[in-house]
Amino acid sequence: MLSAAELAIVALSLQIALLATVVCLPFAIATAWLLARKKFYGKPLLNIVVHLPLVLPPVVTGYALLILFGKQGPIGGMLETFLGITFAFRWTGAALAAGIMGFPLMVRAIRLGIEAVDKGLEDAAATLGASRSAVFLHVTLPLVTPALLAGTVLGFAKAMGEFGATITFVASIPGQTETLPSAIYTLLQVPGGEDAALRLILLSVAVSILALAVSEVLARRAARKVAGL
Repeated sequence: MLSAAELAIVALSLQIALLATVVCLPFAIATAWLLARKKFYGKPLLNIVVHLPLVLPPVVTGYALLILFGKQGPIGGMLETFLGITFAFRWTGAALAAGIMGFPLMVRAIRLGIEAVDKGLEDAAATLGASRSAVFLHVTLPLVTPALLAGTVLGFAKAMGEFGATITFVASIPGQTETLPSAIYTLLQVPGGEDAALRLILLSVAVSILALAVSEVLARRAARKVAGL
């Protein structure tokens, strides 16, 4: 059985991962559509920036977030002064770090789905009088639902497992920023903490398997629905 402290860690990790995924998803869809369908100056640069967290050491990403969104940072200082929003060493900062680390995976999966859609279907809908937004909502988006689900699950799984950027940006403060990965790491450094660490590890595996299973079921249903259109 999990202790009250361990349950709190799990709840906080789920809260952070869900917030990161939900907030990032609309931006991931928009970015994927831009990269898949539009030609514009600076597109290669945007592609590099989007995928940079995948190749940078997570600690570097976390340090960059600390510089930019810390209380003395150009963005973080402004947000705290005018909006009272603080990211550094807060659970919201953990969600920000997790979202940024999972964002490239979401964009990549959704972009591949959009590129696989026959553009002729979109053009046909446009010639029949549908607006650009209507074409996207009623033609493109339903056809990329499986890719959308895959990207969402990848982003959620990455957010649940994020460690390097999170611990650099918000540390591991019990009850505030201590997530499953940071709690497991801390327990493994403490003599006698192996049993508690193992429980959290098994729970992490279970949550990941459940998320993948749900995603697979939803993706298959969406694929059957798309095939029946």
